[in-house]
Amino acid sequence: MKKLSLLSLFLCFIVAGFWSAAEACTRVVYKGPNGTVITARSMDWKDDIQANLWVFPKGMQRSGEVGPNSVNWQSKYGSVISTAWDIATADGMNEKGLVANILWLVESEYPKFDGKGNKKGISIATWAQYVLDNFATVDEAVKHLEKEPFVVVSDYIPGTQKFTTLHLSISDAKGDNAIFEYINGKLMIHHDPSYTVMTNSPVFNEQLALNSYWKGIPGTIMLPGTNRAADRFVRASYYINAIPQTDHVRNAIASVFSVIRNCSVPFGISSEQEPNISSTRWRSVSDQKNLVYYFETVQTPNTFWVDLKDFDLSTKGKVMKLSLDDYKTYNGKTNKDFKVAEAFKFLGI
Repeated sequence: MKKLSLLSLFLCFIVAGFWSAAEACTRVVYKGPNGTVITARSMDWKDDIQANLWVFPKGMQRSGEVGPNSVNWQSKYGSVISTAWDIATADGMNEKGLVANILWLVESEYPKFDGKGNKKGISIATWAQYVLDNFATVDEAVKHLEKEPFVVVSDYIPGTQKFTTLHLSISDAKGDNAIFEYINGKLMIHHDPSYTVMTNSPVFNEQLALNSYWKGIPGTIMLPGTNRAADRFVRASYYINAIPQTDHVRNAIASVFSVIRNCSVPFGISSEQEPNISSTRWRSVSDQKNLVYYFETVQTPNTFWVDLKDFDLSTKGKVMKLSLDDYKTYNGKTNKDFKVAEAFKFLGI
């Protein structure tokens, strides 16, 4: 990879900082001994996105929600997910330990969709759920999605003038990773087990280039400390490798939480110079070996978790919901607090 000059590096940081101000998140994957794989992410957004947790059994009938030319499928795997406004899957893990995380990427540009054409379409609201429903490993997902069986169709966030521009990261219980971005209407797939960190802008190739520069500077001496995406990428990359490598579940989860908290944006942060910097709303940590999904919101005092193994994820299982409305507070294992519910409808186009 060509080295960046100091000037070009400086310019990249300026650009990265400007664009990452849109809606900022961080995702990081920890790999410990004896098959320990843990994926963490922060959800940063200017306003409350009204997240709830849902458990879906396998066998659910799905639609891409873009009209008659939508892709349709039946889910092969059960999953636990977090939503945005109960219209989209933002994050989650399926029963095989595959994790999907949606993050903002302002540079995203999706192909044109012809509702009467030969190519099927899928609403961007269902993109992550499609992956969780259909694949057990990253490699399976990459081999399928690289054939571009559908067009991702996006639209404005309801009630706003903000067009939805996202990229998707996935990781599996083996520690494999892939990132999917649509740049200038073309699908770009970055597939490698080493791709353990992702933030927002710039595009992933440029994130790697920026990080390669900082690898030459010992993290114990200096790390970039702002809320900008490029700085969060560097801190996450350093700390996820600096924390102890252990298969002690409690210690590993605590260490990974500490990394994603370090990359979070303090609640209520705003800046006149960068007015769209976004506070962290919630964080998730997925234990892909033990199939436990941890969650915390910034406006409730506790971290709680969901053991996916203790739900009936067969075709006879029920859709279950854990409501986080009105600052509901949970502690510890929350399987018993989920209630049978009618599945929400994904936002269509």
